[in-house]
Amino acid sequence: MVRRREKKSKYYRGSRTHGWGRVAQHRRSGRKGGRGRVGYHKHKWSWILKNAPDWYGKHGFTRHPSLVTRYSSLNVGELDEKIDKLVELGLATKSEDGFYIDLALLGVNKLTGRGRVTKKIVVSVHKATEQAVAKIVAAGGKVIRPGEAN
Repeated sequence: MVRRREKKSKYYRGSRTHGWGRVAQHRRSGRKGGRGRVGYHKHKWSWILKNAPDWYGKHGFTRHPSLVTRYSSLNVGELDEKIDKLVELGLATKSEDGFYIDLALLGVNKLTGRGRVTKKIVVSVHKATEQAVAKIVAAGGKVIRPGEAN
């Protein structure tokens, strides 16, 4: 038998209850099984299975923080500007042929390539972009990465 989804008459103009029986039925949240998302683990579970099957549970995985390397980066332009100040603070050394700095002392483990390099700088850093290496080498410096054969 075919089910009709709508009522024959939508409006019930002369009616007091509009087809919902006693006064105040079909008025508050009790008619819809609670307010908001209540009941999704109980009486609305079949709705969840049909319409939102991925609503509950964990998805994917998260690696342990000790396994994930968080990079704090420094641009070569900033390094070029601050190198004299770093020498004063004792975090870098200056010799007759240029500057030497170990970025691990600053808490930096990645060197990025934005900015201009005007000084000859030898940098020891864990990771560096190709652009940063090219700019430092073009200025007569060198990038040393620990663990690599130089």
